[in-house]
Amino acid sequence: MNDRVSGGQAELSGDEIKALEKLSESYRAVREQLGKVIVGQNEVIEQLMIAIFAQGHCLLEGVPGLAKTLMVSTLADTLNLEFNRIQFTPDLMPSDIVGTEVIQEDKASGKREFKFLKGPVFANIVLADEINRTPPKTQAALLEAMQEKQVTIGGERNQLPAPFFVLATQNPIEQEGTYTLPEAQQDRFMFKIFVKYPSYEEEFQIAATTTADVHHAVEQVLSGEDILRLQQLVRRVPVAPHLIHFALRIVRATRVLEDDCPEFVKEAISWGAGPRGVQNLLLGAKARAVLEGRSYTTTEDLRAVAKPVLRHRVITNFNADSTGVTSDDIIDRLLDEIPERSEGDQISPELVKAFS
Repeated sequence: MNDRVSGGQAELSGDEIKALEKLSESYRAVREQLGKVIVGQNEVIEQLMIAIFAQGHCLLEGVPGLAKTLMVSTLADTLNLEFNRIQFTPDLMPSDIVGTEVIQEDKASGKREFKFLKGPVFANIVLADEINRTPPKTQAALLEAMQEKQVTIGGERNQLPAPFFVLATQNPIEQEGTYTLPEAQQDRFMFKIFVKYPSYEEEFQIAATTTADVHHAVEQVLSGEDILRLQQLVRRVPVAPHLIHFALRIVRATRVLEDDCPEFVKEAISWGAGPRGVQNLLLGAKARAVLEGRSYTTTEDLRAVAKPVLRHRVITNFNADSTGVTSDDIIDRLLDEIPERSEGDQISPELVKAFS
């Protein structure tokens, strides 16, 4: 199957192709540096890198002790980005995240004025540790900053640094004293990534290295300016019309109120994915293609990002939960049953201009 773009699509210039090759090489270098510190978790690292270059945020779910914090801080070091970690607690206030105004007196003139003290959200990579342990008001303060890329204090807008990437973690074990993120708030995250236990061999290596006097320094691979430039370049990667149709069919099949929604979906979920699901499927597919050194996307790219994009947007109902059916199970079945191409995959000249 040929997934290359033809007809009406913008072609990348020679300089852009070289820049994409540089991004692919940098990705391999980043993985090499992370491998000095992090054992395994290759799929998690790949999804984090896809999200960064697609300008998305991630929600990580995993039990304690799986090196989520170490992974993110090491990634920030290799990308030469400022990193802040916020430990979310029940008594955390919005001002503890975004910052606050204080009154300062000018010793020379005696005049008092307000001065804004920036909070820890003013960093390139922000780790929101256990985001479900803080009340909704504090969660909303972070999620607003994620969406708007700015913080408004005292009527003044304060732009967050660019690039800006939020990684929030959740502990799936303990639910007492937690505040579950509403579905509408989870939709702001591009990916929901599951961090799983290491294999036997990986855990052996972890045990051997972490209990010995061993320290590995990582080297910087990219700068913030490089990342901003490459983020824009990822969006320039063309995508074939039939891939957009495929993404639309997958997402629209999760909407139980649609007439063409499959019966097994109606029986298992209470709510499906919105337009952000389609957008993030395509952006994730573009970024994955570039990280693999290609200037075009394929259906395999889209399939590879389907679960992290959709698992928090496909909300299972009691019927599914009681029988052990998960969002991933539903996504797997949709990917198996929905055709990659259809006779109805026609596109008008007007729509061609929208992505050319």
